[in-house]
Amino acid sequence: MNKKTNQSFEDIKNIDNNGNEFWYARDLQQVLGYATWDKFERVIQKAIIAAINSEQSESHHFSQVGKMVEIGSGAQRKTKDYKLSRYACYLIVQNADASKPIIANGQTYFAIQTRRKELEDDTGFQQLSEDQKRLMLRNELATHNKQLAAAAKDAGVETSLDYAIFQNHGYKGLYGGLDNKAIHQRKELKKSHKILDHMGSTELAANLFRATQTEEKLKRDEVKIKRQANQTHHEVGKKVRQTIQELGGTMPEDLPVPGKGIKQLERAQKKVKKGE
Repeated sequence: MNKKTNQSFEDIKNIDNNGNEFWYARDLQQVLGYATWDKFERVIQKAIIAAINSEQSESHHFSQVGKMVEIGSGAQRKTKDYKLSRYACYLIVQNADASKPIIANGQTYFAIQTRRKELEDDTGFQQLSEDQKRLMLRNELATHNKQLAAAAKDAGVETSLDYAIFQNHGYKGLYGGLDNKAIHQRKELKKSHKILDHMGSTELAANLFRATQTEEKLKRDEVKIKRQANQTHHEVGKKVRQTIQELGGTMPEDLPVPGKGIKQLERAQKKVKKGE
């Protein structure tokens, strides 16, 4: 097996002189398991069209470069390559062969990378306090959980019990086998506490990735069977966990529990607004 197929997306990441991350298309081709450049370049062209349709700069995200490669007996020739932004890689894996297991991993990895960078670059978000970040992400997660519930219902998850089981599959994937009850115990929360209301911003972001990526995958794969929906949620949770590990992050079950729950923060925020 080609050594590069054992590498992760983090392993093939490069940093330019300005500290920006980028990936070479030829390296990405190997990791994604495309045997020929011609087939992979067709995926790149689809991604470029998607970028243009989203009014993004092709040259900024898909910069053509030439690379010298050995062709035997010490000889070299120049081959076509691309320097890809994180966003370009995200579009490529979204347009790649979904039957390849590594593609699903790539979709999660680059979705997290892109969203993480958006938050890092968002001056307004970075100026928020930790409590304000928690409130913002919790509200965003509440919205996406409604959308996830709707997608799950279309995938055969119909009753309240079905949905509880569906949610536990996602938690087990993200939390290394822990379900809702086990997370409560691990975090030493009261039975009445909602675990999402007692997470810091980092943990909320991880769960937001889980919810959004599961919703997208249920729709993209046109899942219509409850068992498959549960499996999809578990797989996405597991891939989010794997990506956090690759990025050197702390596992969600090991993140600290904030001193105040979301309800307390909301009440405090209302008092502040009344006093203005």
